Amino acid sequence: MHFHQNGYVSADPRIEEAAGYGIDRDQDLPDEVDVLIVGSGPAGMIAAAQLSQYPGVRTRMIEKRDSRLVIGQADGIQARSVETFQAFGFAEEIMREGYHITEMSFWNPDPDNPEHIIRTGRPKDDEHGISEFPHLIVNQARVLDYFAQFAVQSPGRITPDYGIEFVDLVVDSPEAPATDHPVSVTVRYTAGERAGEERTIRAGYVVGCDGARSKVRSSIGRKMTGDQANHAWGVMDVLANSDFPDIRTKCAISSKHGNILHIPREGGHLFRMYVDLGEVPEDDARRVRQTSIDKIISRANAIIAPYSLDVKNVAWHSVYEVGHRLTDAFDDTDETDPASPCPRVFITGDACHTHSAKAGQGMNVSMQDGFNIAWKLGQVISGRSSTELLRTYSAERQVTAKNLIDFDKEWSTLMATPQEELPDKTYLEEFYVKTAEFPAGFMTEYTESMITTSTRHQALATGFPIGKRFKSARVQRSCDANFIHLGHEARADGRWRVYVFADRAAPTADASKVEALASWLESDPGSPLVAYRREGEDLDALIELSVIYQQEHTEFSFPDVPTVFRPHVGAFGLEYVEKIYASLPDDDIFAARGISREGAVVVVRPDQYVSGVFPLDAHSEIADFFAGVFEPVNRAVSG
Repeated sequence: MHFHQNGYVSADPRIEEAAGYGIDRDQDLPDEVDVLIVGSGPAGMIAAAQLSQYPGVRTRMIEKRDSRLVIGQADGIQARSVETFQAFGFAEEIMREGYHITEMSFWNPDPDNPEHIIRTGRPKDDEHGISEFPHLIVNQARVLDYFAQFAVQSPGRITPDYGIEFVDLVVDSPEAPATDHPVSVTVRYTAGERAGEERTIRAGYVVGCDGARSKVRSSIGRKMTGDQANHAWGVMDVLANSDFPDIRTKCAISSKHGNILHIPREGGHLFRMYVDLGEVPEDDARRVRQTSIDKIISRANAIIAPYSLDVKNVAWHSVYEVGHRLTDAFDDTDETDPASPCPRVFITGDACHTHSAKAGQGMNVSMQDGFNIAWKLGQVISGRSSTELLRTYSAERQVTAKNLIDFDKEWSTLMATPQEELPDKTYLEEFYVKTAEFPAGFMTEYTESMITTSTRHQALATGFPIGKRFKSARVQRSCDANFIHLGHEARADGRWRVYVFADRAAPTADASKVEALASWLESDPGSPLVAYRREGEDLDALIELSVIYQQEHTEFSFPDVPTVFRPHVGAFGLEYVEKIYASLPDDDIFAARGISREGAVVVVRPDQYVSGVFPLDAHSEIADFFAGVFEPVNRAVSG
């Protein structure tokens, strides 16, 4: 962690000093806000956490419940999400708390006794080493708690406004007088002395994180389309004794009596079972949702024969029907008309895409929705970028959701298919292994836009695909010889990252392209550090620079490195030297990530996705890219 730059810190360094609207934050919901987040689920909470790093943006989050979530329906945490938690500072805590999935067992009918099941495979969960982070199972409520802690400890001091529900909104017409807060939002108090009272507030932007029955979605006229639900599953979180040998292992169970997806939960005793209840007739009128917990338990016992469950306690249960639905866009603008006004209202998570729980994607994808829109809103409202940046949210996330639904259709269909109807006995297991990168969250790939370059220079760093998340690798910090995972050092603080991978020349060599790049970055008017740096800001306030040399750490020291990579920061102008790295001889990042020995510049946006790869001497290209991202420093800050 980086602290002490403004003076000695003796208390918890995770608690940052309040700033902006975080100072003496209004206890009641104000009449005017820059961003109103509707719903405190995964998308809403991560959006609040990110925007808490923009204390100059007045952000409020309303939630119709009267308090925090106690029992969450989601529990699967994919490795991409744990990467994200690392940026928000709680990956280690949640990894200690969660259940780690290391392998998955597949059970099928015994050929010699089809009424019973036998184990037919147990592949590793991450067969190919996709990520250094684990696949976890953690109660959704705890994930929200961690994000809430980050938000309240950040400068913006954001906390949920519980007991307030969204009713409706209206966006001013283009003919109306211009205002920074053109969205009129009606809300209603659902708890406390003001329960039942309605009031209207004005917002600059609204982010709907209010679930599958989203009122925000309805208010902007977006509709969900797709497959109707036709297959029912009972899901239960239970404490039970069982002679089933894989009761503490994730399992896909297929039997003559149906199917189960079995997931152990955190804590050593709790587990979740998704129990196949079969096809739902068209005239069912949702009667299947009245299936009792006793029937779900009975069905589970029939499926796992010759083993059995003795359920002692039911923490939660529900019945749902698998449906795959998607809205045509995730905001309120006309995406077919470039001249249409920039969006003011956005929808995230289940408000714009629904699917089964089988791939463990709902919470994970929703969090990436919230992360995506939050830093963009923070950057726009802070005056860093034009409102055109906001058009990229729907363009990026709608494609991601469509790909997820296509994958989930195939996976959930396979899960419900009897083994004898599959192409071969190992088909489901092989599908799970070969597609592991998708459910782990690493197949998202954004296409060319104002924040994503073409692949023209991709060959300089093949292991950092443009548009995909920045895949971390190990390096050694020069100043103290500590072994560091490069990507783990990036905090969710709204800053961009520029990673400079040096050419073969040593830091002391005058002919190094890094020397020329450093000189340009530090003083040229076209440099993003110069062109967009506001008066009084630290050199790295907007863009954090890191440099990685091909030499070992013993071959140079930080005073040899150009000064732009060791900026003077904070109230005392202290030199910060912890962003200078060396390669490891036995784990070379240049080899591991396919980085040219001629060097490369890798630009990463605030939500950890690679925006571009450039040659070390492509100064004008780098300047042109950032000119399309940032506004000049003299732009007036507005909503």
